[in-house]
Amino acid sequence: MEKNDAHNLAYLNSFRYHLQVEKGLSSNSIESYLSDLKDMLGYIDKRIEDINDKQVIDYFVSLQHLGLENSSIARKRSSLKALVKFLEEEEIQLSLDFSRIPNVKYSQKLPDVLSLYEMLKFLDGIDTSSPLGSRNKAMLELMYASGLRISEVIELTIHDIIWEEKLVRVMGKGSKQRLVPIAEESLKFIRKYYDYDRLRILKEKQNATLFLNKFGNKLSRMGIWKVIDKQAKLVGLKKHISPHTIRHSFATHLLEAGANLRVVQMLLGHSSINTTQIYTNIDTRFIIKEHKLYHPRG
Repeated sequence: MEKNDAHNLAYLNSFRYHLQVEKGLSSNSIESYLSDLKDMLGYIDKRIEDINDKQVIDYFVSLQHLGLENSSIARKRSSLKALVKFLEEEEIQLSLDFSRIPNVKYSQKLPDVLSLYEMLKFLDGIDTSSPLGSRNKAMLELMYASGLRISEVIELTIHDIIWEEKLVRVMGKGSKQRLVPIAEESLKFIRKYYDYDRLRILKEKQNATLFLNKFGNKLSRMGIWKVIDKQAKLVGLKKHISPHTIRHSFATHLLEAGANLRVVQMLLGHSSINTTQIYTNIDTRFIIKEHKLYHPRG
């Protein structure tokens, strides 16, 4: 956006308010929407009301030529659709007929997943002899035990662990709260960290955040990424492991063991079962592998 910058920014600020107050989206989701829209407006460089169907289609085609994955282009289309709907509700006259913008087919990329053996190797290899090691063990055990997103882990407080019922209270996307069980074995490590090692990290500070950095403050996303990367290398895992890999593994291992897809949907905090459906692709691969291994005609 150049000469149309201020004009379009006014609409984007109103849209931001709409997403935050009326839709209740998280700050990460809102910034994702706005980033997509600013990219498009920077490319087309027109007032929002003057943008037409052909210009939007040309923009998406240019993204494909640059090698952007269909899933990313589909997300950008979704961001534009949300803005158009908002502006139409505000009775802003647009040149764009969104129904003319073709759908972008998602290329279903299967999530990275650790096998059960790899996950246990990853978790069991954590050195808990120091307070930070104990924190890492408790945090990573909880991520695998309950399938939490990295943003959910960061925001946990000491009040979110319901010890008697072995549950964790999670504030998910769109400020939606859910209760997720914690595996009993994992809960032991969380209890040890909470009762002893967290206090040693905290020292004299006052902070209700559950997982603390070495200064007694809230952990950052990068801090958690570094912990995971370092631990994976330490135990000799060759796969690239991210916080989302742990979440994907949680879901996949449940499905492999026979858990109901809708139950997994609720545990993950997905609003639509379609989001969870991708894990069934991995589950099918597992079934085929098991069938081939154990069937006499395999």
